[in-house]
Amino acid sequence: MNEKIALLIEKIKSVKKVDLIIIAGVIIALLVGFVTFKNIRQTADKQIEATSKISFTVFIRGITYTGADLPIKADEKTFISIRNVPYSDLDIVDVQAERKKVVLPTVNNKKVMVVEDVSQANMYDVTVTLTDTAKITKDGAVVGGNKIKIGLPITLEGRDYKFTGTVSDLKIINETADAELNKTIQSINTADNV
Repeated sequence: MNEKIALLIEKIKSVKKVDLIIIAGVIIALLVGFVTFKNIRQTADKQIEATSKISFTVFIRGITYTGADLPIKADEKTFISIRNVPYSDLDIVDVQAERKKVVLPTVNNKKVMVVEDVSQANMYDVTVTLTDTAKITKDGAVVGGNKIKIGLPITLEGRDYKFTGTVSDLKIINETADAELNKTIQSINTADNV
């Protein structure tokens, strides 16, 4: 009996530290998997509350363009990159461009007026509104693995242009009314089929 205990102690001493670290890592991984399986710990997939359409506006400051019409137009598609990571083609809803402005004081009224800056005749500030389907979480809308928030850098790229701007507005388009209407129509259709 003493020989068996001595042999067991000798085998335990011969186990290397690397083997013990590997065994501890496997045990920890099994515990994390068990806790996740029992819904004690939430994974990223379970944090998604809904999927909804969003529209967001990208503000592009100081585009220098000498042509007649801007190359980026509404009702077309543009390829976007979020934080320099390529994402997808998105629909352009609206494009608004204004020439650079300058503030000038008036002589008599002690007021100011805003006029186009003739020294920068070919410089524009552009706002582009895009739409996409996003996953809505507690922290906001997620598109392409990135949270879309005001201030996020975005690059818009088309056949003739590549502009970099920042998100300046974000709206979640509420589709609940349409969803309820569709459910009502589906229930009516199934009742008719029966």
